[in-house]
Amino acid sequence: MRKYETVVISDPDLQDQTRTELFDKIRNIIARENGIFLDLDDWGSKKLAYEIRKKLRGHYACLTYGGTGDLVKELERNLRLNDDVMKFMTILISDDVTAESLAQELQDAEAAKTAAAEAAQTAAAEAEQETDAEADDAGTQVRKSGPDASSAKPEPETAKTVTDEQN
Repeated sequence: MRKYETVVISDPDLQDQTRTELFDKIRNIIARENGIFLDLDDWGSKKLAYEIRKKLRGHYACLTYGGTGDLVKELERNLRLNDDVMKFMTILISDDVTAESLAQELQDAEAAKTAAAEAAQTAAAEAEQETDAEADDAGTQVRKSGPDASSAKPEPETAKTVTDEQN
């Protein structure tokens, strides 16, 4: 078994649902051909180096998977037939990979994503608490300075200067 990476450039005007269906179809092809789907990295819409099908932008996605040469042939055949795909390129990442090592890599990637999501949630919660604390501090300062500011009388000289500037 080999490890491959396929970069797909799809039409940037596709709706999200259609693009999701395209990637689901690719996953099904990989599963049908006894491959192991590892990752879909959606790079988003980017400017193309040159015009393709009268388009200056394309939606990039990188698929990482394990399988055989027959899987790659079938996947590329389907990508060629799909009108939503503008370009694609398959790269051989590793020549000799076992199914167990790919499964372990998949588990490690999922664990890393879970840890990153938990860290993001924790950071968001801490930032929210910090914002709330700052808002409470600001409210306390306004309340303290509010009555003091109303009891202070402006100096007559300053008031006269303001009126002179208005005239």
